[in-house]
Amino acid sequence: MLIVKKFGGTSVGNKERILNVAKRCIEEYQKGNDVVVVLSAMGKMTDELIAMAKDINPNPPKREMDMLLTTGEQTSVAMMAMAMHSMGIPAVSLNAFQVAMHTTHAYSNARIKRIDTDRIFNELEQRKIVIVTGFQGVDRYDNYTTLGRGGSDTTAVALAAALNADACEIYTDVDGVYTADPRKVTTAKKLQEITYDEMLEMATLGAGVLHNRSVELAKKHGVQLVVRSSLTKEEGTVVKERIMMPQAEISGVAGDDDAARISVTGLEDEPGVAFRLFNILAKKNINIDIILQSVGQNGKKDISFTVKEEDAKLAVNTIKEHLPLGSYTDVDATTDVAKVSIIGSGLIGHSGMAARMFEALYEVGVNIRMISTSEIRVTVIVDRDDMVKAMNAAHEAFEL
Repeated sequence: MLIVKKFGGTSVGNKERILNVAKRCIEEYQKGNDVVVVLSAMGKMTDELIAMAKDINPNPPKREMDMLLTTGEQTSVAMMAMAMHSMGIPAVSLNAFQVAMHTTHAYSNARIKRIDTDRIFNELEQRKIVIVTGFQGVDRYDNYTTLGRGGSDTTAVALAAALNADACEIYTDVDGVYTADPRKVTTAKKLQEITYDEMLEMATLGAGVLHNRSVELAKKHGVQLVVRSSLTKEEGTVVKERIMMPQAEISGVAGDDDAARISVTGLEDEPGVAFRLFNILAKKNINIDIILQSVGQNGKKDISFTVKEEDAKLAVNTIKEHLPLGSYTDVDATTDVAKVSIIGSGLIGHSGMAARMFEALYEVGVNIRMISTSEIRVTVIVDRDDMVKAMNAAHEAFEL
């Protein structure tokens, strides 16, 4: 069997944890399996590198930030290879350039295009454990790129698909996927299994267990994932296309306080206005989430939407620079907001789920600023200070 194992930063945060991960991978190797390991940067190294960069330059170029941040994962894989060698096991560390992990050109938010597998298979044939840097790739100009926060998950799934692996295991500091973040909702329960679609919504809407692009890739290529803890031997949560357990109305509640609401008022109520607005934002690689457009009155309309908090200033400046003067009245950003969502495939066949959520928030005094829905989720924008209260209220209302 060929098994891909991904370990997050907390799993390799110090010497003891590196040795623990090394032992777990070696156990798999000694069963006769081929093992490919994907690692994140150690502990808080990425945050420390970002802080160092901004101390030098408050607005560092994205290319140079990617060049800097890729050193975190390179440190992890080299240390892990050294640990395995100390235990008498042959291992080799490879960065994105050595693997040839080709990505798009979008610094800090690149997407994997393809992976050259020859080097990895060559090392596996020599019975080595192959340890690959997560989170990073190389564009067509041989510049290092990064895949965004949580990108090591995407690296692992992409490798599992490219190598036609028999298993892809994602190890974190929690022992699976929960009905809500257990650090915010103490009554959250671990799920034995969850569908790709539900996991994708949860990941996109704030559940930090898996990166949303990794779930997209897993669904596209049929890679079954297992999310489990690197610190225990407990069974984790299986992420797959169909689950065997009876489908609950709601599978989980997610909260995300990394959000900002942008409001553009006084836009002309005519064809093409929304296109022009969102096209200029797309050219800056600003990802848009919830969009709300008011009913046009007196020839004018307002559009509000959400972005990641770090993109709020760029979004406002882009609009001011590229929308013609007089084509709108004002634009402003509010960063004291958060998203709270209920997710579940059961939403499709049950009416009244949204009203039930809204009632739960009303009963605890949480005001709703914006609403967005799909077949399997309902998302509301609330004040950031109300996020945890809203998550607990929704979790209790659906008896998760």
